[in-house]
Amino acid sequence: MKKIIIALFIGFSAILNAQNIISGKITDTKNQAIIGVSIYAPELHKGTSTDENGNYTLTNIPNGKVKLTFEFIGFTTQNKIINVQQKETSLNIILDEKAFQMDEVIVSTAFNKIQSQNVMKVEHESIKELQQKGTATLIEGLATIPGVSQISTGTSIGKPVIRGLSGNRVLVYSQGVRVENQQFGDEHGLGLNDAGVESVEVIKGPASLLYGSDALGGVLYFNPEKFADANTFNANFSQKLFSNTLGSNSSLGLKTSTENWKFLARGTYNTHSDYKIPDGNRVTNTRYNETDFKTGIGYSNSKFSSVFRYNFNKLALGIPENGIAEQTTSKKPEFPSQAIDNHLLSLNNIFFFKNSKLDFDLGYIDNDRSELAEGNIAVLHMKLKTFNYDAKYHLPKFGKFESIIGIQGMSQTNKNSGEEYLIPDATTDDFGVFGTGNYEWKTNVIQAGIRFDNRKITSESHGISGEEGSFEALNKSFNSFNASLGYKTNLAKDFILRANLASGFRAPNLAELTSNGVHEGTNRYEVGNPNLKTEQNVQTDLNLEYKNSHFEFFANGFYNSVNNYIYASPAGTQINSNDVYDYVQNNANLYGGEIGLHFHPHPLDWLHFETSFETVTGKKQNGDYLPLIPANNWNNTLRSEFKINNWLENGFATLNVSTTFNQNNVSGFETKSNGYTLLNLGFGGKLKLGKTAFDINLNGNNLLNKSYIAHLSRLKTDGILNIGRNIVLGLNFNI
Repeated sequence: MKKIIIALFIGFSAILNAQNIISGKITDTKNQAIIGVSIYAPELHKGTSTDENGNYTLTNIPNGKVKLTFEFIGFTTQNKIINVQQKETSLNIILDEKAFQMDEVIVSTAFNKIQSQNVMKVEHESIKELQQKGTATLIEGLATIPGVSQISTGTSIGKPVIRGLSGNRVLVYSQGVRVENQQFGDEHGLGLNDAGVESVEVIKGPASLLYGSDALGGVLYFNPEKFADANTFNANFSQKLFSNTLGSNSSLGLKTSTENWKFLARGTYNTHSDYKIPDGNRVTNTRYNETDFKTGIGYSNSKFSSVFRYNFNKLALGIPENGIAEQTTSKKPEFPSQAIDNHLLSLNNIFFFKNSKLDFDLGYIDNDRSELAEGNIAVLHMKLKTFNYDAKYHLPKFGKFESIIGIQGMSQTNKNSGEEYLIPDATTDDFGVFGTGNYEWKTNVIQAGIRFDNRKITSESHGISGEEGSFEALNKSFNSFNASLGYKTNLAKDFILRANLASGFRAPNLAELTSNGVHEGTNRYEVGNPNLKTEQNVQTDLNLEYKNSHFEFFANGFYNSVNNYIYASPAGTQINSNDVYDYVQNNANLYGGEIGLHFHPHPLDWLHFETSFETVTGKKQNGDYLPLIPANNWNNTLRSEFKINNWLENGFATLNVSTTFNQNNVSGFETKSNGYTLLNLGFGGKLKLGKTAFDINLNGNNLLNKSYIAHLSRLKTDGILNIGRNIVLGLNFNI
């Protein structure tokens, strides 16, 4: 891999002939120059900042459309798309005093439009914003986004749920690569750490047009940390402390850039004891330790941009089995425990031509997962190796029409070496081809596309036929055609309507096709079905959005019809005192949405009020409810912004009240859940001590120490409460 990367860099260094330059001056509305404004070209991974006169210069810019982001604390972020057709382009920017709305560039959709031009509504959150909420893990932060929930096992394990769909129905992307880590199981989480991640984008709905199988329910797309501005070097350290778990999260990052080359590295260590419930007891063996390392090297010029990134994540976590047992603050997991090593390598390339460009990405993931019993014996040991490729060619623009054609593929192998087999040794191969077009006029946009996919799964036989843990050899092929159609328009000034109709699919996973034994995570004897068909869905989405300087309102509604929905159903029999569950299929429907507003009154510019409500209902064709559907939630936040003399800038204080309602719409093997209300407080800002500036935040979560059990908690069946009061202190500064 190293030789390939060096060869690529040397080969394309020869095309440095074009030296397009973008330059200009950035001022405020009073025509005063602004010093230190960040200017960033995301496709080139190139940035700079304004000098003492407000001037900036970006060199080695390719011909064609270039996206630029202008950002400075206290002012509204601006995103510009400019068409570079000459050696020198002048672009002056006037930044307004900051209001609350932002118009982000959306990377996870086909044409990378800014949000106001995008046909599909995509939720965008910076990791800094999620961290300011004081959550202990990345998935806890994601669960604060309307329409997103989590299936949790204590504080260490969380799996994303988007509008009632989870597991293999939600696709996760990191570093431009789909994350494959045995996500069919509930016994482990994302396998990602928020350190070294810039932001997350959430597609709520089928995204098979761009991503193929497993994007039936939605996509979580994590954007990695930006490189340093050109000709700069900086080092950064952050520390978080958690009172409830006596936890600590430490992260150190270094990055530097020249005009063409870029490098960064970040190491993080995360450790927690068993979490404490409101009565003062700790839930035994919910402790965990995580080591995370990320690094990247990039090169760009006016014809070519390439970034190689590597992420190693090592997780050791306990598996809670005995509920409230031995009380200890030890951070070393007891048996049974899990040990997970995850290596993710990505190579993201963009080739710029005269009127077109080619995106070409390669990815490799090595996921090594063990479940350890007494004596450090790997009862379950699974090695998953995945190679991905993704090529998208952006054809020359024809008038107001843009188009993309592309291919995607995946080759994956699963090998077992433990005493027990959860799924057989198997190989999975994917291939997909697609095309999509975007037509824009005035404030209207129409986008449509079509795609074909094939997934082939072959597995090896294992064990003695008819006995627990045995598998028959499997050779299956699944095909699917999918399409999408979307329309966006401005009904009036600042008032946007989006309507989308899209299909998605998911091929059944190995567990659903082949299971034959007790699934320890569910205490069920599960029996797979090799005759399962592909899940196929069609979802209708409607989004209304009004936004001005002081008021924002949104309403999202969806109806999702899923054919051949796969689920585990009780067979009414037992094997070795375990209830038997068969994997079966039934048509299903999910519907609901999110509604909310954000009020920023004038002249009280320091005050913000946000409220949102989310709901989803899932039913089978026979009228029974689907399992693992999150309860309705109403979330309210009051936020103030302030400055205290010259020692605290960008100060904020938040009061959050989150109300989760009763969940009475449950499937046959679930129990109903009571509602609860949690109170959370936050305080922070940039603290200046001499020449050193610290970003600090202090959060109190579940401040009233409320006793509750979330409906999607996997510890619910044992009556184990969720985490009690947790005080989180965060500190971040440049070295």
